[in-house]
Amino acid sequence: MSQSFPASSALDEEIARAELYGLLARLWYAAPDAELLEAVQVAPTEAPAAGAFLEEPWRTLVGASRDTDAAALRNEYDALFGGIGKPEVYLFGSHYLSGFLNDKPLVHLRRDLERIGLARDESMPETEDHIACLFEVMRYLIAGEDIEVSNLPAQQAFFSTHVQPWLPAMCDAVAQHPKARFYAALAGLTSAFAEVERQGFDMLD
Repeated sequence: MSQSFPASSALDEEIARAELYGLLARLWYAAPDAELLEAVQVAPTEAPAAGAFLEEPWRTLVGASRDTDAAALRNEYDALFGGIGKPEVYLFGSHYLSGFLNDKPLVHLRRDLERIGLARDESMPETEDHIACLFEVMRYLIAGEDIEVSNLPAQQAFFSTHVQPWLPAMCDAVAQHPKARFYAALAGLTSAFAEVERQGFDMLD
């Protein structure tokens, strides 16, 4: 999203996809620190190609970032996704797919991750169905060097099974929450990007 020049090849597009997945993963995992927030604040808001689908949601996110600071974003993140007990909004796929945390969708996800050689870092408190973890897997499936694992069919299968079925519901829950400002904008960008991904994968069928 921060590129100031048109993508010159399919490789450039794949790098841009991987980078956006990485940025979204970081922002959903925790509130941005001052350095990351500043990088978003000064990011270009015009897409290389006029009328790009992600231009407006990206501009909205950058605008929201310019109206806040790191301390306020920590408070917003904690108010929405943290706290003791039940959070205001869940960021875990199992909650949306089955109504329960650590349920059958997580078991299915772990089996698929094992098949591609990935496992949860035991130092992380979040389970693998956290949206940030899933976006990191997508980034790996795009940018990884092992083409037996990191390829378009693998991306399509993972996205359609573990991301697409519940991500719109999560984004809607965040966007509609009265405490969400920056994260409402992030939900809008995430939803738009997921729609671009869905359409792209549909073209493979």
